[in-house]
Amino acid sequence: MKDLKPIRNEMEYEAALAEASYFVDHEPAPGSKKADRFEVLLMLIESYEAKHDPTDLPDPIEAIKFRMEQVGLKPKDLQPMIGGLNRFSISSWINNTSRFESYLS
Repeated sequence: MKDLKPIRNEMEYEAALAEASYFVDHEPAPGSKKADRFEVLLMLIESYEAKHDPTDLPDPIEAIKFRMEQVGLKPKDLQPMIGGLNRFSISSWINNTSRFESYLS
């Protein structure tokens, strides 16, 4: 087994993924040297991915609108989940014509 070191390029990243895939299919015994290697390997992969392929979180309103579209919901359908907002307030909130933060206070 090669010594573990930081992943610096795509070729090293692919090799690390292949080794991690092996460990996923052949899970090492907890506390073993192989289990420790697998854990450190996953940390290195995670670090590389965070630097080279960062995942931005979606805008909360856009995420809600996307999910509503997926399941065919209208703003009025959110009232039981959101609570005391009237239908107009929900529509203006979903359409970003009123500030989301105002509903949190």
